[in-house]
Amino acid sequence: MPQLSFQSPFGTLSLSEDDGAIVSLDEGQGRDQEKTALLEHVVSLLQDYFEGHAIDFSDVPVRFFGTAYQLRVWEALRAIPYGETCFYGDLAKKVGGSPQSVGHAVGLNPIPLIVPCHRVIGRNGLTGYSAFDGVDDKAWLLELEKGL
Repeated sequence: MPQLSFQSPFGTLSLSEDDGAIVSLDEGQGRDQEKTALLEHVVSLLQDYFEGHAIDFSDVPVRFFGTAYQLRVWEALRAIPYGETCFYGDLAKKVGGSPQSVGHAVGLNPIPLIVPCHRVIGRNGLTGYSAFDGVDDKAWLLELEKGL
């Protein structure tokens, strides 16, 4: 499985591709470094994103591995535009389930940033964030997008 690692404000991140689609974005150096056109393109998009450019990742091909419910939640995340946020409860109304079940699925998102789970917030504030160093990084991303 091709992987490409790069530096970000969160340290080293690694993108993984499978059969022409991004399947994960992980912290740390990937083991199997292999440049592909897709990986290089997405790294370039992410670097532009971190520089404060309004990048729309919705056209990036992704492939999810999860339950039918997780897939619905993750696809719904992709529809949240740059600079906007959505409440867990509102997302639950769209995909079914409860705010808690949505939160659980959001926390299992294998492709943070590209699938913008940081854009989902609680009615009483930011709540948690399972990627990087948690809620402080979620706040930083939302501030970057001017959506907070």
